Amino acid sequence: MPDARVQAAVDHWAPRFVQAGVDYNDFLATTSRAETWDHWLEVWCDNGDLHAGLAEEAEAAGHHRSAGEAWARAAVAYHFAKFVWVLDAKRSRAAADKAVDALRRAHAHLDPDAQRVEVALDGTSVVANLRRPTGNERPPLVLLVPGLDSTKEEFFRLENVFLDRGMATLSMDGPGQGECGYELPIRPDYEVAVAAVLDALAGRDDLDLDRVGLLGVSLGGYYAARVPAFEPRVKAAVGLSGPYNFGEIWDELPVVTRETFVAKSFSADDEEGRKKAGELNLEGVAERIRQPYLAITGRLDRLIPWEQTERAAAEAPNGVFVLHEDGNHGCANVPYKTRPPAADWMREQLG
Repeated sequence: MPDARVQAAVDHWAPRFVQAGVDYNDFLATTSRAETWDHWLEVWCDNGDLHAGLAEEAEAAGHHRSAGEAWARAAVAYHFAKFVWVLDAKRSRAAADKAVDALRRAHAHLDPDAQRVEVALDGTSVVANLRRPTGNERPPLVLLVPGLDSTKEEFFRLENVFLDRGMATLSMDGPGQGECGYELPIRPDYEVAVAAVLDALAGRDDLDLDRVGLLGVSLGGYYAARVPAFEPRVKAAVGLSGPYNFGEIWDELPVVTRETFVAKSFSADDEEGRKKAGELNLEGVAERIRQPYLAITGRLDRLIPWEQTERAAAEAPNGVFVLHEDGNHGCANVPYKTRPPAADWMREQLG
């Protein structure tokens, strides 16, 4: 039997892996090999290496689409190897670097116009992937914001939902996330990172920066409510399973989630982590949101109680709340009920 941390990862996130691009058969085979949490990173990196090998074979044969698809599978495998695995920072960083490189190579085959964007912030950089839809010279832009344990490398499929509807996407690693999180810890005022990105993009003639939206997932759903309250350049926002007050639910969170927050907030221990989690609080903030704000979650969410997500929408003057009775955290088990409607809603708001 797997240990408690392995079982928690399987129980809480299986649908998320699949909707992000992990083959279900790979999920079963790989998790069955992770008998202890110590082995989790190793077995998922092995799966990533498998798909990287297939990608290189396809490249050698000149099969570019197959190569790109295999690199995309490798990227999410490497990403999920380290997503809440904080036992060894050096090994975690190595897996993360493989994820970044694999997605870069996937872009080279599947979307060669994808651009890497680096924006200076507090002595380091916010790092993002920018993609533009075909056939639209000046599309609106949607910022895609990860949560506690996700990064831009998890968003390739989510980006496609918006690209297919004529919107550009910018998936970003901000403070506490991915490539930015090695130097900058989680911070409640995430709008500082968004402002830096929008400042850096100003003046581009291939994006309509008068039409900017934002979607955040999980802890990114907190950022999705926080950012528009303080950054008027964001014209509409979607929060997917976001917390209202992360500190209020600290004791109910899985151990691996608390450990991840402690690490990514640069906290010394669980108690300091709890204190910093309490700073992620929308009290007095949600009521400042003047833009259209859509909050979506599932009643079966075992990580962020649906009432937390509802509260932010109830306090936002133009908030709308959607609850899926059969949805889990992030509604990853019913993505077809959330992602296309969220993208359609965003397209309507941005015009």
